[in-house]
Amino acid sequence: MANTLLLISDEHNPFYSSVYGHPFVQTPAMDRLARNGVTYDSAYCPSPLCTPSRSAFMSGRRVHEIQAYSNCTIGVEPDIPTYGSALSEQDVYSVHVGKTHVFAPSSELGFRETRLAREKTGAGDPEIGRRPFRIRRAAAERAAQFGIKESHLRLDLERVDTAIDWLTNAAPSLERPWTLSVNIIHPHFPHYTSQELWDLYPQGGDLPAFGVEEETAAHPRAREVREHFQTDRFTENQARGQRRGYLACVTFVDRQLARLVEALKATGLYDDTNVIYTSDHGEMLGKFGMWWKCSLYEDASRIPCIAAGPDFSSGSRVSTPVDLHDVQASLFASTGAERPADWVGTSLQRLPAADDHRVVFSEYHGHGARHSAFMVRKGKWKYIHHIGAPHQLFDLGRDPDELNNVYEAHPAVAADLERELRSICDPEAEDDRAFRFIEAQLESMSAAD
Repeated sequence: MANTLLLISDEHNPFYSSVYGHPFVQTPAMDRLARNGVTYDSAYCPSPLCTPSRSAFMSGRRVHEIQAYSNCTIGVEPDIPTYGSALSEQDVYSVHVGKTHVFAPSSELGFRETRLAREKTGAGDPEIGRRPFRIRRAAAERAAQFGIKESHLRLDLERVDTAIDWLTNAAPSLERPWTLSVNIIHPHFPHYTSQELWDLYPQGGDLPAFGVEEETAAHPRAREVREHFQTDRFTENQARGQRRGYLACVTFVDRQLARLVEALKATGLYDDTNVIYTSDHGEMLGKFGMWWKCSLYEDASRIPCIAAGPDFSSGSRVSTPVDLHDVQASLFASTGAERPADWVGTSLQRLPAADDHRVVFSEYHGHGARHSAFMVRKGKWKYIHHIGAPHQLFDLGRDPDELNNVYEAHPAVAADLERELRSICDPEAEDDRAFRFIEAQLESMSAAD
């Protein structure tokens, strides 16, 4: 049995790290973790939005099953069992530090300890309406939120300090396996950083390689996300500044990983502990003119996933598609605990290095879309099933940037992946179910005003 130290960042597009091939962003701690462990080259989130993704990870259930469709949790069942409670019930000491943003308050998630979990306030997000479609108020103002602001780093530094304190003063005396999940908000926008980190990336003020002129950018769902966030108002200087700030924020995350690993080594527990780094979803960063997440394209739905420790080999890469459910399952495998049989996912420790038949699923029901969308990844193929819009099929082996929709050219592949999707859910029924649930949320918010 082994302990697990899990670092979950927020909104980290894996392509912006040296481990996944970025030419100059500085992520040496991620590199070291990869050299000592396993890099998962095709890792995905359950949904490219904070609360749905984190709720699915917390519960081991699909987003549509628990109806945590968006960052609004009004009406979502709060008594959903969590991995924290499942581990605690089996005498695994489960600790959660930092951001939760799930279906229930941090105090009700079943962890033995929960620290520095800042809860959301207010009735909910009023911009989740589908039909009529909602434009996010003052969305364009986000474009200017980047640059130097040292104070923006303080909360995450405090969260990591708290985790280090627990590792130093509590973990060594435990006579049972433990899991420590550390959740930080970077590199999530706004992309504010320190002067020193900002100065690292003068060359980082670039522009996306693929913009609104691409065929994929013309898809109705891509246009809706741009409309919702008013990204057509972003200036070139703002786009450059956002991307420069993002690189700085990624390096900040890397430094927090380094601090946690060094603290673990100082306790003498390093050899008995698995270390996993991942994120809740990615970030479009201007690709196809899209910013933030809310899309099933690779930049928003892909996540970094690197695991090292006694359960993992050194310096290997896995092409088998995985997701956050598999990461959660790994906590049970590490500690020897039994995981509920009906939860989704297989532990990373049990997955083969190359499996072209394994299916990974993601879905999106949140703001900036008139209808739901569903993604299936299998081998080199990726299928996005849209309600009320053309479906998309991408050959990621030949077209990793998703520039060419080959749905019409490969009907047999598309049919196979649609069958895989329908073995998981009925997309039309789930789209309707989500619409009705969201309408009820909006009515509840309106009544509360």
